[in-house]
Amino acid sequence: MEKCIVIIPAYNEEKNIEQVINGVKECLPQADIVVVNDGSTDTTEKIAKKIKTIVLSLPCNMGYGIALQTGYKYAKRKNYKYILQLDGDGQHDPFYLKDILETLITEKVNVVIGSRFLKKESYKPPFFRKIGMKIFSFLTSLIIKQKITDPTSGFQGFNRDVLNFLTSEYFPVDYPDADVIIMFHRYGFKIKEVPVLMKKSPDKSMHSGLKPVYYIFKMFLSVFVTLLRKTKKKEGE
Repeated sequence: MEKCIVIIPAYNEEKNIEQVINGVKECLPQADIVVVNDGSTDTTEKIAKKIKTIVLSLPCNMGYGIALQTGYKYAKRKNYKYILQLDGDGQHDPFYLKDILETLITEKVNVVIGSRFLKKESYKPPFFRKIGMKIFSFLTSLIIKQKITDPTSGFQGFNRDVLNFLTSEYFPVDYPDADVIIMFHRYGFKIKEVPVLMKKSPDKSMHSGLKPVYYIFKMFLSVFVTLLRKTKKKEGE
C-alpha cells in the first residue's frame, strides 16, 4: 500500500492525546502518525514522544491552521500519497479513518470530509454553532453545486495532489473551513463526504466570548476573497 500519514494537531491535550494516538494505531497500524504540538505548555509533547510518535513542535501557540500546515509540509517533504487528519481532543473517533482512507482509494476522489450530520448518533452542537454550520453548509453547497453538510469538519483526508494547495500561501492559517472547501472545488479537486461519529469536544477558546462572531465575519470575508482570487492550475496541467 502507498504511504499514508495521520496528522494530529494538538494544543494542551495531555488528557486526550495518548488515547487518540492509540486509537489511530489500532485502526490504521500501517499508517505513520505525526503530532503537531502547537506550543503546548503541558505534557502533550512528552506523552506523544513516549509512545513513539513523530512529534513536530512549534515554538509557541501558532493556531490551528498553522499547526495543520506544518503537518502538510512534512507530508509533502516525505512524499506521502494519502494524508488523514483528526483533532487531538478526542472529538473525532479514529475508527472512521478507515472509511475516509478507503473512500480516497476506491472512489478516486481528492478530498474526503467526515460529516457528523450523516450519522444520527453524533452529538448535536449548541444552537448558535449549529446555525453557523447551517449557514456555511448552504453557502458552500450553493457555490460548489454539491451538497456539503459539514463544512466545519476537521476530520478529513486528502491525496497527494492536494498537498500543493495545502502548503501554499493561499491556505488560511486561522480557521480553515468552508473557504478551503470552496477553493478545493475551484482547483478542480473531487470532494466527497462520508458519515463519521463525533463526540462533544471541550469548550475551547475558539468558541468563547465574541470569537464565534469574529469567526462568522472572518469566514464570510474569506469566502468572498476566495471567489475573487484567480486560481492556479493543478500541477501537471
